[in-house]
Amino acid sequence: MKRNPVPAGYHSITPYLKLPNAGRLVEFLKQAFAGIEKGQLVRPDGALLHAEVLIGDSLVMVHESPSHWKPKPATLYLYVGDVDASYQRAIEAGGVSVSEPANMYYGDRVACVRDVSENDWWIATRLENAPLAELQERATAFLKSKA
Repeated sequence: MKRNPVPAGYHSITPYLKLPNAGRLVEFLKQAFAGIEKGQLVRPDGALLHAEVLIGDSLVMVHESPSHWKPKPATLYLYVGDVDASYQRAIEAGGVSVSEPANMYYGDRVACVRDVSENDWWIATRLENAPLAELQERATAFLKSKA
């Protein structure tokens, strides 16, 4: 019998955030995005070695960056049911507003919050599914209006 190389509950690609203040980040994810901590490992000194947080149907791994590794903030795109409410919870959890909620040309309502470890979370709700050709026209018009 062939073994599945992807563990149950995981996807082929899983974000793995290796940053300082990993413990604070886990708490932020729980408060801001209703994350559910699935478990964690700690180092002998008590620092967080590895944690897994389920946000919606997706798993995010978090690791305290060792001193010999450069921290690497990320940009993540998170679909939620209510952008405005999620944005507000993220701000209340210690996030910093990068972009307030707005309807965008590509059919999503989005906002952006920077978390306690400098990751940018683009929080979105799909409003409409437009054909690719229409999205290209909208994108061109949007970019021309910003020039």
